[in-house]
Amino acid sequence: MTETSLRTRFAPSPTGMFHVGGARSALFNWALAQQQPGARMVLRIEDTDAARNRPEWTDGIVRALAWLGIGAQDPAFEGPYFQSAYADKHRETAQELYKNGSAYYCDCTREQLEARRDNPNLGYDGFCRDRGLEAGPGRALRFRVPDGGPTVVDDKIRGRVEFAHSAIEDFVIARADGSPLFVLANVVDDVEMGITQVIRGEEHLSNTPKQQLLWEALGHTPPVWAHLPVIVNEQRKKLSKRRDKVALESYQEEGYLAEAMVNYLMLLGWAPGDDREIMPWSEMMPLFRIENVNSSSAFFDEKKLRAFNGEYIRALGVDEFIERCAPWVTGEDTPWAADDYDPEVFRAVAPLAQSRVAVLSEIVPNVDFLFLAEPVEDEKSWAKAMKPGVGEEMLAAALERFADPALDWNAEALKTATEETGAGLGLKLGKAQAPVRVAVTGRTVGLPLFESLELLGRERVLARLAAALDKLRAQGPAEQG
Repeated sequence: MTETSLRTRFAPSPTGMFHVGGARSALFNWALAQQQPGARMVLRIEDTDAARNRPEWTDGIVRALAWLGIGAQDPAFEGPYFQSAYADKHRETAQELYKNGSAYYCDCTREQLEARRDNPNLGYDGFCRDRGLEAGPGRALRFRVPDGGPTVVDDKIRGRVEFAHSAIEDFVIARADGSPLFVLANVVDDVEMGITQVIRGEEHLSNTPKQQLLWEALGHTPPVWAHLPVIVNEQRKKLSKRRDKVALESYQEEGYLAEAMVNYLMLLGWAPGDDREIMPWSEMMPLFRIENVNSSSAFFDEKKLRAFNGEYIRALGVDEFIERCAPWVTGEDTPWAADDYDPEVFRAVAPLAQSRVAVLSEIVPNVDFLFLAEPVEDEKSWAKAMKPGVGEEMLAAALERFADPALDWNAEALKTATEETGAGLGLKLGKAQAPVRVAVTGRTVGLPLFESLELLGRERVLARLAAALDKLRAQGPAEQG
């Protein structure tokens, strides 16, 4: 490998989903790699677990990183490499540690270890340390932890952390069949790839003294360590894929913008220091300092992320907003037929919708009334708007007024007509427009009503008002409201 000033790595395991915590780790690594000329962020796929070794899962990692703006098109990116490709080196290094006395073979069974649990040491008791066993069936290779003293981990986030050797058992680095454990494979890979900095979640901190001992036993200087604070939910419990929405893909599918997600994830444990929160990557990246990351847990506030996303959506140009909405308004899952979608109508309504959606998927319920043959049926909205003494009277009066060919069909004229019609029934505009909105759009809330009526057109509006009036009369007074 060519030596560079900094080589940091992101080493996820394929799991079928990309955790938002992993996304944050990747971004912190990426920020450092982009700050220094010649620096690299190395992507290494930890694929030695056969059950997790699926090509589509690896592709998912690469796609998720690319969505965040991390990819091969940038000279600061390197990879992906695969841990499985280094299997021979893992085995070779295990034997190197055995030959130089840093490791020894052990044939203790689980039952034997349990029978000796009355010893004062925690975990393995070092029974085979000086037995001089060679490789053989049932014999695992254990690393010989130095006697006395501690291993000191200088963590860029947590400072000086000491781990007493008396509390670290002689840990297994290779199974009886010669296959290495992750703790060894990880170190070998980092050595081979020239990694100079490791940024990862705090759950790996307990493994760090073992890895540092392996680095030193192999005659190499350990990398700079930095362990990120755990990400928690609103109950201050660690985010769990069984309980929380943690898959980056699910946010992408819901219509969160990559730039909003990047902005928010960068603030989980770190702040730029000038009270600003909404900030593009180009401004955040140069300011990032790993030593300024807080060691306290970071709260993943989905409501705040949603607010961030709304800010980013509103900042888009209209043309870009339309382009970003394309998967939701022209994709295979739209509730309307492809032939019923009118791009010019959508272009006209887009500025109205852009100021109201917080995620792009919300565009569908905001504009579906324009492209569906009939408005959606929402029983709660219907019951709320079509109350006795209001619904039928207002629909009938609006139908008559809107049918007047002398009425200009524009938002301002329609608002005036609705206001005047409602006043004739003793209704203020808010009450008067509710039955009209539900009859035409199917919902009590949505885009500005009168602009919506203008876009839908006189003929379709009249048809929907008439259909709603017929439905209301068919229900009878007992069913209204």
